[in-house]
Amino acid sequence: MRNALKKLYITLILIFLYAPIVTLIVLSFNKSKTRAKWGGFTGKWYISLFKNDDIMAALGNTLLIAFVSSLVATIIGIIACIAIQAMKKRSRSIVIGITNIPMLNADIVTGISLMLLFITLGIRFGFMTILLAHISFNIPYVILSVLPRFKALNPSTYEAALDLGASPFRAFMKVVFPDILPGVLSGFLMAFTMSLDDFIITHFTKGAGIDTLSTKIYSEVKKGIKPEMYALSSIIFISVLVLLFLVNYMPKENKKGD
Repeated sequence: MRNALKKLYITLILIFLYAPIVTLIVLSFNKSKTRAKWGGFTGKWYISLFKNDDIMAALGNTLLIAFVSSLVATIIGIIACIAIQAMKKRSRSIVIGITNIPMLNADIVTGISLMLLFITLGIRFGFMTILLAHISFNIPYVILSVLPRFKALNPSTYEAALDLGASPFRAFMKVVFPDILPGVLSGFLMAFTMSLDDFIITHFTKGAGIDTLSTKIYSEVKKGIKPEMYALSSIIFISVLVLLFLVNYMPKENKKGD
């Protein structure tokens, strides 16, 4: 009886969470512009979507910002992990606690704070402000993924490489980096996913004339929901789902290898 109730409970949760998304994906193939009735199967809304220059420009901005911000955040995150690992236990705990605050902080607070910071510094809002904002909130996620890999390292192997004549950089790339690579890739994909999915922080830090997919969808929905928006939302959901599967799959593979 208890097992049956557990299964029913899980089933209801999955229905409430994913039934609206499934409905969205199904309606993206609805031939009728009226969402209230089914007019037949079609893929024309996807074709129409890719012919929309404004949406394609927003897509290009989204992918470019997500990739560059994730790459920069990953590099900074690795350097930060090296510094954190070299600290004393008390200092390390304090820095890790401070690093975790942005992930616990509300997005609207982060977005407003960054907006005020850019205004104070006199930085013109546009592509660069969005990129800087995404880098700043991506770094903690990279540190969260990479730091456990550093803790699992054997420092003797790095020291042995130095004793054998390798430079610090070469020793790091040949000895340390291969061991932390799963965490680095996981952190990069997590940062890419967070950047791809962000709306609130982007909304507060973007300038006029530039949009990402999330802000473009928001502006289009205010004018009225078009069938192309269903297609676009479906693509975003599937893309994020694939990335999340990769993020969760890679550490498991690494554990099996260990």
